Amino acid sequence: MPTDSLRYQHTDRPVAATADAPRADVSKPAPRAAGAVTTFLTPVERQRVDAAGYGCYTALHRESLDELFVDLRTRAVSAVLVSVTRYQTQHAPQVARLVREFPRVPAVALLTGSEPRASHAVLSLGQHGVRALVDARDPRGWRDLRQLVAGESHDVIEQRAVHLIREDLPDAPEDCLRFIDAMFLAPAYVSTVQQIARANGVVPSTFMSRFFRVRLPAPKRYLAMARLVRAARLFENPGLSITHVSNHLEYSSAQSFSRHVHLLLRCTPMQFRREYDGERMLQFFREQLILPYRETLLRFEPFSATPQWSVLRESA
Repeated sequence: MPTDSLRYQHTDRPVAATADAPRADVSKPAPRAAGAVTTFLTPVERQRVDAAGYGCYTALHRESLDELFVDLRTRAVSAVLVSVTRYQTQHAPQVARLVREFPRVPAVALLTGSEPRASHAVLSLGQHGVRALVDARDPRGWRDLRQLVAGESHDVIEQRAVHLIREDLPDAPEDCLRFIDAMFLAPAYVSTVQQIARANGVVPSTFMSRFFRVRLPAPKRYLAMARLVRAARLFENPGLSITHVSNHLEYSSAQSFSRHVHLLLRCTPMQFRREYDGERMLQFFREQLILPYRETLLRFEPFSATPQWSVLRESA
């Protein structure tokens, strides 16, 4: 029976270890995965990828390249993994389209066998835009795969935003930095200031008043602009429509997202997409909301029971 006709049923049972892929430790719960990888692999490769990625990534195994496009449009995906063994000439147009429409998601070829056609398949994948190859015939290949996925997971705009803003505010109170982290690292469904305030044990009205009293922009503006930083990075993938991006960020509708963009930037989503990539929008966020208020933020404690501005006022 041809490999492509087999369906692999993913289960939560432990995967048997191979000589070059580690055994998953099922005696304790898996740590939270760094990212998701959508795959087009043979059944045997799926088992080995699952074992190698335990605790590093979650593998989403698919039966067709069309299903990979669905994942890329509806999920946060760190990488696409395509089997050299399973790849056929007829897949070339879809692979080229995938690379073209989702340049921010690395496409990786996985080589596990030494069949005669492998070199031709690798060459074809490279010609159609796949720039990374993991040679899993060598045990070190599985380590390379984990490092590649982990590296892509950490090279996201949210992590970069937190890193740069912490450099802008090197001596800021941990409380202030926790607020910045919440803007960028909270799940997409956290879309209101009230949610952030309650999650940090502060009454929302008290939380908002602390910004007003020290003449900082409203926390709602910080959150709204941070969401647009995420949106700008997503828009770098031509395969994502306005509706896809609004769904990724859990806006109620594409119309709601459009109103959000117009309110903050006075432009349409299409203009926003043309004018801002993730890096440019992050720079705009810093120029508008961080750097002009740096001195205030360096002593600001928005979640503290006794905020610093109150202590300074009383001492004065």
